Amino acid sequence: MPRPAEAGPEAAHELPPAPAGADAAPSPQVVDQVAVARLYGEPLFRMPQDLYIPPDALEVFLEAFEGPLDLLLYLIRKQNFNILDIPLASVTRQYLDYVDQIRRHNLELASEYLLMAAMLIEIKSRMLLPPKKTADGAEPEDPRAELVRRLVEYEQIKLGAAQLDALPQLGRDFLRAQVHIEQSLAPRWPEVNADDLRQAWREILQRAKLNQHHTISREQLSVREHMSIVLRRLQGRRFVEFEELFDTTRGVPVLVVTFIAMLELSKERLLEVTQAEAFAPIYVRLAYTPT
Repeated sequence: MPRPAEAGPEAAHELPPAPAGADAAPSPQVVDQVAVARLYGEPLFRMPQDLYIPPDALEVFLEAFEGPLDLLLYLIRKQNFNILDIPLASVTRQYLDYVDQIRRHNLELASEYLLMAAMLIEIKSRMLLPPKKTADGAEPEDPRAELVRRLVEYEQIKLGAAQLDALPQLGRDFLRAQVHIEQSLAPRWPEVNADDLRQAWREILQRAKLNQHHTISREQLSVREHMSIVLRRLQGRRFVEFEELFDTTRGVPVLVVTFIAMLELSKERLLEVTQAEAFAPIYVRLAYTPT
């Protein structure tokens, strides 16, 4: 008869005490050797000849059940009984034999199975009594109907769990392949930090102050005109330093208009402002549009 895995007693780990009056052999002086066991804190380097192993120290379980419904379903399926027409007398007898065996080893575990045994006996006793018709004259429900519903639902869940477990699982049945693909061989320049751009603009203003003129004049400046000037200066050149686009000899107004023109071109994606790394020189070039 199969038995649950929880019912088995643990094997003894301690050796019996040495018989009284026996001559205690001195502990061997063994170097670089691992003791096979310890007796009262003393290491043993070889197995004693009078080692006693209790008969119930080892038990073999052919089947393990998750609970009373699992055991009941096992008994029904093993003997090919119709789950809709369970022969309760035979099944209850086998069930009680099983419960009687596990009760000898684990009373706490057997209590859960005893509850199902009491339910089986109650259903059998109700089947032996003459059926009572309901108030509306209909036939009474089979006493086994509720138990059958529980068994059918449990079997469906158990089969579903087995199907899910049979599906391939990552880490158990297969591993995810990892392949590194180089997306692009062209270097990707880091984006220019706004603080670096402001600092470069401050340096240009400081240089412009060194070449100030005191002549007061009014000059009409066009942003579109300076946008064209910047584009012409970038034609045919791969990179131009940020400072080279500004003519510091013409005063601050021209520098401001040139800077605004460069920002407009960048906004319209006609030029790119790049920087190789932090604190490196800032370069400007015409925007490259792949065809």
